[in-house]
Amino acid sequence: MSRPILELKNISVAYARQLVVKSVSLSLKKGQIGCLLGSSGCGKTTILRAIAGFEPLVDGEVHLNRQVFSRRGMTVPPEQRSIGMVFQDYALFPHLSVFDNVAFGLRNMNKSERIVRVNEILEVVGLGETHNRYPHELSGGQQQRVALARSLALRPELLIMDEPFSNLDVTLRERLSMEVRDILKKFGITALIVTHNQSEAFALADEVGVMYRGEMQQWNTPHTIYHRPANPFVAKFVGEGVLLPGKVRSGGEIETGLGRLGGRIKGSGPEGSSVSILIRPEDVVHDDNSPVKAEVLKRTFRGANVLYSLRLENGDQVLALVPSHCEHSVGERIGIHSNVQHIVLFEGTEASFA
Repeated sequence: MSRPILELKNISVAYARQLVVKSVSLSLKKGQIGCLLGSSGCGKTTILRAIAGFEPLVDGEVHLNRQVFSRRGMTVPPEQRSIGMVFQDYALFPHLSVFDNVAFGLRNMNKSERIVRVNEILEVVGLGETHNRYPHELSGGQQQRVALARSLALRPELLIMDEPFSNLDVTLRERLSMEVRDILKKFGITALIVTHNQSEAFALADEVGVMYRGEMQQWNTPHTIYHRPANPFVAKFVGEGVLLPGKVRSGGEIETGLGRLGGRIKGSGPEGSSVSILIRPEDVVHDDNSPVKAEVLKRTFRGANVLYSLRLENGDQVLALVPSHCEHSVGERIGIHSNVQHIVLFEGTEASFA
């Protein structure tokens, strides 16, 4: 089993005596890519700054290669951490060529070694023909690649990236995020990336951490976070869906507005107790022959599919993703049935979040 490159052990960071990161733990092994996902102000960037050595800890420890680099009262300087950094604004030197930007941190290498290293990195990131161009002559995506190449040229133990694609348009950021993943995997670089974009996090990461108000809500694979959210906040934050109220019935089944779901569901509680079940749009199937009917409240066209907001007979609401050739109008009643493959259950009733 490969060793952890990065370990955060219950780290806490404060600004003016106010905790902004509260007892956060995570671990990344060599070659793994992690993403911190959350809205603005949740503490994501502060965690990166603490890892880089720019913010002291009030509690916990930062370990790199099993060595303590930060703890309360002790912070190893950033330049001694072998960490590569790529930030939102790229921070390229406008007066230097692409080659010289990438070579900037390699001044301790001899000239021939430096040329080989820079040429190798520029080829990998798809910029092999841009050596003599300047940042202002490049597109946003090319500038991002130069910033990435500059960090990779140093062959860091860890690469941290703060909202690296936020300045790019949607199509470019999706393409570039996959290219960056391929590059990191090619070099076996361990990386931790901050983003507020769920699609980006899921496409890039081996492990995702959902943050809220300075606390880690869940750290796991994208598949687990989507299908097995740890709490109602994660269920609400990730993806689309509703928390449908239900009652536990005999045999552990859950009675809902969609009918009875599951059977002997673990953690469902005693018969008659109230629960909430996460229902994603893909869990609700359009079926003209179904006896279960729902009223169309809203429709959002998405090209190949239409996202319908539906009201069930008992007044509860669900979402359904339906092929766009099935055309239905607001106010129309359509047949549906449930196809819940992953039962995600929470005690008590929670408000829906369509």
